[in-house]
Amino acid sequence: MRVLIIGASGGIGAALAAQARARGADVTGLSRRDDGLDVTDEASVARHLGALTGAFDRVLVASGALVINGQGPEKSLRALDPGALAAQFAVNAIGPALVLKHAARLLPRDRRAVFAALSARVGSIGDNRAGGWYGYRAAKAALNQMLRSAAVELARSHPHLACVALHPGTVATEFTRDYLGRHPAVAPSEAAANLWRVIEGLGPQDSGCFLDWAGKTVPW
Repeated sequence: MRVLIIGASGGIGAALAAQARARGADVTGLSRRDDGLDVTDEASVARHLGALTGAFDRVLVASGALVINGQGPEKSLRALDPGALAAQFAVNAIGPALVLKHAARLLPRDRRAVFAALSARVGSIGDNRAGGWYGYRAAKAALNQMLRSAAVELARSHPHLACVALHPGTVATEFTRDYLGRHPAVAPSEAAANLWRVIEGLGPQDSGCFLDWAGKTVPW
């Protein structure tokens, strides 16, 4: 099995890559830190993914950011900043969509394949009871819609594909360190194991879904 992981230098991405290799998969990892891949720059995405050949049975997007350029989640409408909102969309919604645009040719058409991007439960509109976190919530909701639309389109050309949004749970990484509070968190290795269990159980009937780390449907 060939696996492509975008964001492979991050806490969850690195754990996903390590566990895939431990299972005998041929893993290609790309990240901004190690390879210069900038998911917000289409030329960078096109260059890095264009250099890849063959088919990948699993393409996982584990990139993303909660704090960008020192701007953390907003607590109120007064804190909204157009530049910070645009940055959230660029990293957390547009970036993964660009990856899918350029990775679609790498997905096999004749056998089961999975394209999964890490979303977040806070991106659920139906599950939003706390408010706040405007930019991050909205960007993840936009990502979910991108993946839902792509699943409809790709079903025509890739009938065995599952294209999904996955919520990994609360994971103890640099990404979440300052925002965990009293929330329980799992180690990246545990989160990766949970995600792989869900991924390996996916089929085309699941394409277009938003699922959590236990394989349960998350409300849109």
